[in-house]
Amino acid sequence: MGYGFIKTAAMAPKVKVADTEHNAREIVRLMKEGWENGARILVFPELCITGYTCGELFLQELLLRKADQALKQVIEASKGMDGLFFVGLPLEVRGKLYNAAAGFSDGKLLGLVPKTCIPNYGEFYEARYFTKAPEEYTFIDWEGYKVAFGTNILFSCREMPGLLTAAEICEDVWSPEPPSVRHALHGATVIVNLSASDEVTGKDAYRRDLLRIQSGKLVCGYIYASAGEGESSTDLVFGGHHLICENGALLKESRRFQNETIYGELDIERLVGERRRVSTFDVAVDVPDYVIMPYSMKALDMPLERYVDKAPFVPVRKEEREKRCEEILMIQAMGLKKRLEHTNCRSVVIGISGGLDSTLALLVSAKACDLLGLSRDCIRAVTMPCFGTTNRTYRNACELTKRLGAKLREVDIKEAVTVHFRDIGHSQDSHDVTYENSQARERTQVLMDIANQTGGMVVGTGDMSELALGWATYNGDHMSMYGVNASVPKTLVRHLVRYYAGTCEDKSLSAVLLDILDTPVSPELLPPRDGMIAQKTEDLVGPYELHDFYLYYMLRFGFAPDKIYYLARNAFKGEYEDAVVLKWLKIFIRRFFGQQFKRSCLPDGPKVGTVAVSPRGDLRMPSDASAALWLDCLENLV
Repeated sequence: MGYGFIKTAAMAPKVKVADTEHNAREIVRLMKEGWENGARILVFPELCITGYTCGELFLQELLLRKADQALKQVIEASKGMDGLFFVGLPLEVRGKLYNAAAGFSDGKLLGLVPKTCIPNYGEFYEARYFTKAPEEYTFIDWEGYKVAFGTNILFSCREMPGLLTAAEICEDVWSPEPPSVRHALHGATVIVNLSASDEVTGKDAYRRDLLRIQSGKLVCGYIYASAGEGESSTDLVFGGHHLICENGALLKESRRFQNETIYGELDIERLVGERRRVSTFDVAVDVPDYVIMPYSMKALDMPLERYVDKAPFVPVRKEEREKRCEEILMIQAMGLKKRLEHTNCRSVVIGISGGLDSTLALLVSAKACDLLGLSRDCIRAVTMPCFGTTNRTYRNACELTKRLGAKLREVDIKEAVTVHFRDIGHSQDSHDVTYENSQARERTQVLMDIANQTGGMVVGTGDMSELALGWATYNGDHMSMYGVNASVPKTLVRHLVRYYAGTCEDKSLSAVLLDILDTPVSPELLPPRDGMIAQKTEDLVGPYELHDFYLYYMLRFGFAPDKIYYLARNAFKGEYEDAVVLKWLKIFIRRFFGQQFKRSCLPDGPKVGTVAVSPRGDLRMPSDASAALWLDCLENLV
């Protein structure tokens, strides 16, 4: 599919127990349907050629012979269909019977993987019929040619080097030492599980959590296909509960009792990149105890159906989002609490503008004071009106400070900045970068001096999105003693403030917060137009929702710019034209590389998520790195 995506499917035929010819026809029908829908890894349930509940019939010579013939029929039907298919059957090898998964592609059987963990309890008395998998792989004769037999088989796609698939069967993943752990440590990025897991009350939730966590622990894609309708209901009911997971996330889940086919697109590049980043995931380079079976898969030009979250920093579900907001506010407040305790500060000094970032910093400071048992009047909220300040933001800054119980101090900096312009010979009519940055640096000087005056420390307000773009005045709002918002992206800042507004008991405070949320993002460094904000940040640097999207996929997964563009086009389809997405991506890359020098000397600040730009741990990037490779990658895109 391109960009490392592979479409997969989990499906269950409506079997007739012990009727191999019927089952083979159903499997072939579903294979063709799945392949025509673009799936290139297709997984069927455990023992689906015969049915899982054959019992003593597994010892019948006729059933075993017919199962072999049915497998041959299914493999023959796969001719002309590239990709990788897995079906389950009973397999006799050298006088022993195995519960096996057959992996095949384009009319060729690649390998036979026997089940390792054979249950022998209650209704699952497989040990009566089946033998545990041998510890080492071997090659056996099957229909006149040699076939790999054993658990240590990796199915490798020639055209996608990162796509290595391994198989385990049902009980294997429920055991204390699942074979999938060994497979992943030998390079498998996708694990398939052919299962026949019955349904009892509550088991589906456990199954779902088990597989989701397994995929996260192994940093892999996990495709689980379970037996469904058609299996004997003498004592058991099978629900056909299919699951497709990726690195701890559930991508797709079937409805139970429906025999529903599910499709899910795995991002192999994302998995490979994640393993590259996590140094504790130690993949063996030399794998002499494994056999690698190659197969081919032609490139497939199909639209991406996988959901791409346009706000990756913000949980979609309200319940999860509120929990995340509460947790982040606590992390920020606990970080500041520690710094205040350690420095024995008597006050917290914040430049309050009536904008989102300073509002969040003030809310966090109030929470830190509460945790320390300090009165909130130790917070000095300083408003510093100048040439661009509007009545709306000024009013909100004052009202917010009052409602939170902090002390408000006003320092009008117009005169000081005007004197500074005269000292350096700058015309006040020239609204250039000097005009803007002089105000920002004057504000920082005022805050630092008030902190000295009150035995306190300056709490920074700038967020991670601004730091990524370099949207900060060097040694102006760029500097503080502790930056509480330093790893909070702008899209999340908005939700944190909204969460606080929705949970605080003071309705007047809530009203102020909602008005701040409704105010355009602006540094307010240019004179207002008719009393309204004249300088809107997103008109200058682009929409923050796009920049946060780019930032997430660039730093979290190390994706190339063309893949980020591909994902952004899918995520923001109908909201932004492709040309607009590309324009702001190029600007993001230029600014991200060009502004690293500002991030190299950032103050301390608490890390709240998996993406951060601290030069001390998360982004050890040279200040003078060239962006040429990243920009060239985008030049030929339409």
